[in-house]
Amino acid sequence: MELMEGLLTRRSVRKFDTSKKISKETIKELIKAAQYAPSAHNTQPWEFLVIENPEVLKQFRHMQRSALFAENATAVILVCGNTDKSFSREKEGWSYVDIDCSAATENLILAAHAKGLGGCWCGASPMTGPMASLKEYFNLPENIKPFSIVVLGYPAEEPKQPENRYNESTIHWEKW
Repeated sequence: MELMEGLLTRRSVRKFDTSKKISKETIKELIKAAQYAPSAHNTQPWEFLVIENPEVLKQFRHMQRSALFAENATAVILVCGNTDKSFSREKEGWSYVDIDCSAATENLILAAHAKGLGGCWCGASPMTGPMASLKEYFNLPENIKPFSIVVLGYPAEEPKQPENRYNESTIHWEKW
């Protein structure tokens, strides 16, 4: 798939063909794509937790309501940020960990689309409830921040493509 085609045709998928499983090799390729995302000062502060156990996939509905369809997926990749690695200024109270994990998550879901998989990016950060539930359930270390829940599987149906989203009125040249 050509890059622009992939960017313009990727859609969130929430219904999966449960008869098809994603190979470990494919999951590793998706994570490799995520690891090639840009990060502030090239710190690469991401960590990935892969969940394939159907009983655990059912638990996501209790941790993040928007991920309730994970119970019908093949896998979930929890994208986490290592706050010890992230470029940050503790004194000023900011960190690039969420920005870096956003780039990694986007790479991951685009790579999934390129491989014929369906996926949906469900948020965790900055919502305190889902982040606390994920940290507790998966026993994440203090410095590991759950950022996104990427639900994956082979699509059960072709996602509907939206109307043209290109909007020139949102483009400003040289000044507002």
